[in-house]
Amino acid sequence: MAAKQAMTTFDDQDIELDFFEETETAESQSRPRRRGGGPRRPGGGPPPGTVAVARLAGFVLLAIAVVVGLAVWIGGGRSTHDEYASYMDAVRPLAQDSAHAGTVFASALGAPNLKLAGLEAKLRAWSQQEQQDYARAEQLRPPGPLQSAHQQLLATFQLRALGFAGLANVLAQAKPGDTAAAATQLATQAQLFSSSDIVWSELYRQPATETLKNAGVTGVIVPTSQFVSNPEVISSGSFAIVLQRIVTASGSTGAKTSGVHGSALIGAVAAAGGKTTTLSTTTPTTIVMSQDLALRVTFEDSGNFPEGNIPVTLKVTVGGSTVYSQKQIVTSISPKQQATVTFRNLQVSNSAFGHSAFITVAVGKVPGEVKLDNNSAKYPVFFSLAQG
Repeated sequence: MAAKQAMTTFDDQDIELDFFEETETAESQSRPRRRGGGPRRPGGGPPPGTVAVARLAGFVLLAIAVVVGLAVWIGGGRSTHDEYASYMDAVRPLAQDSAHAGTVFASALGAPNLKLAGLEAKLRAWSQQEQQDYARAEQLRPPGPLQSAHQQLLATFQLRALGFAGLANVLAQAKPGDTAAAATQLATQAQLFSSSDIVWSELYRQPATETLKNAGVTGVIVPTSQFVSNPEVISSGSFAIVLQRIVTASGSTGAKTSGVHGSALIGAVAAAGGKTTTLSTTTPTTIVMSQDLALRVTFEDSGNFPEGNIPVTLKVTVGGSTVYSQKQIVTSISPKQQATVTFRNLQVSNSAFGHSAFITVAVGKVPGEVKLDNNSAKYPVFFSLAQG
């Protein structure tokens, strides 16, 4: 029994050995062995050198990607600069055109023979001009970061258009003889012009400049647009003078100017280094040339009516020849009031130093002025250079 059991076990072992031998033989026949190495990976491997080629191709693609990315980055920077520059170039003429209307407006208020109908028509025309600037600015496409600031640019033009239209409406509704009330209304309406300057400067130009800086854009300047150069021009007192002149011109129908009109020169002084010297018509005055030298001429409206657009001229003569001349305009002045005109940046030739010279100042004649002997004066002077 034991022998039979042992034989059975041996036979089982033979069977197991025959199974593995047959399996190995079948595998050997279906998949030949590689010479000089272990078995190949299932599914086969790449031919010799394929991995190196693949790596090289990867490096080439990476290099191309870096070059393309660098080109896009550089091109994007240039595009950003050009975009901002193009936008500001389009804004600049609009800013200048709008501001110029303020200059023309101030000059018109001091024009002689000012008429109500003519001024009202001009105000409405200037309002249309500002509306056109607004419409043109609305068509612009600012860079994304300037979208908010651009809205303030539009608000600036809108305020100026409304200001002109409001002034025209006040003049159209003004009652005869109620000059003070009308002047106050005009001054209140004109505050829109001052507000427009604040909006442009603080809400458009300053933020736009900061945006350019943050974007790394250089060489691009945000334009200015100063509408009110002299706040006194749009004060209630100045408008009262304008209205009085309009009434006077209307009453005389512009044919001739009645009443007493004229200007009287009060005097002239030289100011430099904190020191002021009054010029004399009889005794030569030594004037030291310096960068802060200023000559101030004061005159008075000696008539009974407000005047406007009064020219004040200063000339320097040496040996009978004029070596320097400058003129300024006083837009308006009330009766019995004084105005001072300041002349700076005085420039004279070398011939003026060490020789007798004269400074002549003259206040221009106003319509209806008869007495002219107090409009001008001639002051003998010596020019010297500042020490040190």
